[in-house]
Amino acid sequence: MASYEYVSPEQLAGFDKYKYSAVDTNPLSLYVMHPFWNTVVKVFPTWLAPNLITFSGFLLVVFNFLLLAYFDPDFYASAPGHKHVPDWVWIVVGILNFMAYTLDGVDGKQARRTNSSTPLGELFDHGLDSWSCVYFVVTVYSIFGRGSSGVSVFVLYLLLWVVLFSFILSHWEKYNTGILFLPWGYDISQVTISFVYIVTAVVGVEAWYEPFLFNFLYRDLFTAMIIGCALCVTLPMSLLNFFRSYKNNTLKHNSVYEAVVPFFSPCLLFILSTAWILLSPSDILELHPRVFYLMVGTAFANSTCQLIVCQMSSTRCPTLNWLLLPLFAIVMVVNVGVTPYVESVLLFALTAAFTLAHVHYGVRVVKQLSNHFHIYPFSLRKPNSD
Repeated sequence: MASYEYVSPEQLAGFDKYKYSAVDTNPLSLYVMHPFWNTVVKVFPTWLAPNLITFSGFLLVVFNFLLLAYFDPDFYASAPGHKHVPDWVWIVVGILNFMAYTLDGVDGKQARRTNSSTPLGELFDHGLDSWSCVYFVVTVYSIFGRGSSGVSVFVLYLLLWVVLFSFILSHWEKYNTGILFLPWGYDISQVTISFVYIVTAVVGVEAWYEPFLFNFLYRDLFTAMIIGCALCVTLPMSLLNFFRSYKNNTLKHNSVYEAVVPFFSPCLLFILSTAWILLSPSDILELHPRVFYLMVGTAFANSTCQLIVCQMSSTRCPTLNWLLLPLFAIVMVVNVGVTPYVESVLLFALTAAFTLAHVHYGVRVVKQLSNHFHIYPFSLRKPNSD
């Protein structure tokens, strides 16, 4: 299992033919962030591997998640009457979030600057982005929390899924059209949330208790922005791009089944995880929301990474992800009836298993592609130069 090869020979051959194709029409990205990133990238030495920049940004996102997990383990810290997260933590989180966003924007520029662009770099970047979704959303949740002034853990669960499906839409587009249309919501959300973290440190979480407009609370604005961006921007633009490709007869998959197969695993994951919440005898989401979110986000990231491999290699996306089998089994067990302790053990064990399986998948895929392209993933040196 340690040397299992996830990327097939057919997919490796497909990577050899791969050409990067992306479209970015976001004014914030084009006229503000890209000029900023073009300046920042000059700070980095030319010996620094782009994948190291990518991985550093991801680690900052995970660090923010862990930092707030320490100060706000159950999402009650921002609620009235509870001990709040220290102001300095919000400043650190805001700065690191913007740094992570900047590193995510700079890595590709460093690759082109050092003439080291490879399909592995794009896969590594987007693969880590898919896992970052859950860390980012759950960290933002601590601003409002789940008290009387916050958002319930189930509503956050649904909002997490809105973000996850918004993310996979872009890669579904590319799977069908061959072009990655970069979503507008990403840049706007990253800049906005980084600013909100800093503002929270200045005004305190109590400021978010007050109505934003009439009886419309900031938590409602938070919810409305996520849903509105998905329904009014991300989804319509994805469907429009798909329809244009259809009209131009440039779709890569002719049948409806092949076109929508990337959604099968994420949809089944949503059904199974929601069924667990609804059937849970111990109200597992209320009991361990952070762990449950991580379990869902990790399984989603694994399915998304498989989709990205297929889209880049022009191969068929797998119908189902095997990680869903143990989740299905646990939902069946929970439906029969288990004690709260056993259910908690099952959740923690499944989350650990998903994490290990996903890390193993990532390490092996990076290893395979590194060997295939004869490169070091975290160094600009060539293997034959040793």
